[in-house]
Amino acid sequence: MKLASFTHAGGAGFGPVEGETVRDLAGRLPGIGDLKALIEGLDAAAVKAAAADAPVLKLADVTLRPPVPGAEKLWCIGVNYGNRNEEYKDGSDLPKYPSLFVRSASSFVGHGVPLERPTVSEQLDYEGEIAMVIGRAGRHIPQERALEHVFGLTLCNEGTVRDWLRHGKFNVTQGKNFDRSGSLGPWIVTADELDPGSELTLETRVNGELRQRDTTANLMFPFARLIAYLSSFATLLPGDVIVTGTPTGAGVRLDPPVWLKPGDVVEVSVAGIGTLSNGVCDEVRRDG
Repeated sequence: MKLASFTHAGGAGFGPVEGETVRDLAGRLPGIGDLKALIEGLDAAAVKAAAADAPVLKLADVTLRPPVPGAEKLWCIGVNYGNRNEEYKDGSDLPKYPSLFVRSASSFVGHGVPLERPTVSEQLDYEGEIAMVIGRAGRHIPQERALEHVFGLTLCNEGTVRDWLRHGKFNVTQGKNFDRSGSLGPWIVTADELDPGSELTLETRVNGELRQRDTTANLMFPFARLIAYLSSFATLLPGDVIVTGTPTGAGVRLDPPVWLKPGDVVEVSVAGIGTLSNGVCDEVRRDG
């Protein structure tokens, strides 16, 4: 099942995607007001029954949002594909533990919504990634049971403002949290439809040109190990999002570097999930 969050006619909705349409379950499941709440209290039979007579909307008529509104944790893993460590050309050994940073919800938009290049920098870059959505809470989750806690998978363009990554001595928070600099979506594909333990091929294109391509077989820290590691120090909750790393080929690594500019289109694709597509525009100032 594909599940999306969206806005339509000034209201927020959510529901299953069927081809080029989505069924709006808003107000049709008692106590379930959004997709995060649905993940927490998922009853597949109830969802199916509610969807049977729910309003059908064309995807072209809705604005897709990041799939999980109100996610408590938006965790991002850095340098996770094996050959990415070589990009740094610092002679370092492969890491023993995952690199980790957090992003705010306001730093992401949904599918089809433009990414904003900020007024303070021209170094907006793309990073295509696969994201896990947690479906079952857990702490100290053993690696061999970890994938049982995955509700489903979605896609991420983990947009980054490169020069602002270097503002802090020990962190990358600034460059990773510009408002509307990244995207999530277009929807969640549930784990019963797409096995999170299968080998997945990720591709990123900019204006149709293939820039990134790799498979999850090359992850230094596979999905199950990430869940086991993260749950060793924090309780994972339904709706938490774990963005699992980007392959080589980001704009910063081209010679010379190539930054995103207004009019560009970035597409992140995985077979079985679909394509997350976003244009690029200059920041719309919202001072005050």
